[in-house]
Amino acid sequence: MPASYSCGRASCLSRSRLVSTIALPGHDFWLFDGELVVFVLFEGSGVVADQVMTTDQDVIDLCRSAFEAVWQLAIPNGDYHPR
Repeated sequence: MPASYSCGRASCLSRSRLVSTIALPGHDFWLFDGELVVFVLFEGSGVVADQVMTTDQDVIDLCRSAFEAVWQLAIPNGDYHPR
């Protein structure tokens, strides 16, 4: 079981073709209590290169909107079967 489950975080996957029309932030992010966004920037090898934090409300709104839109199309990890 992924460590994120033990801290109460659900994890889902979404097929790329389903989210083509959703405005997504340019980097992976964590949204904390609707008050803080932390963008995680990765190197090509997958290693975290940097983290950028913001409390800018427009950025928070973009990330929340993107998350909610993608979550509606997401499939729980246990139910996901690659084609």
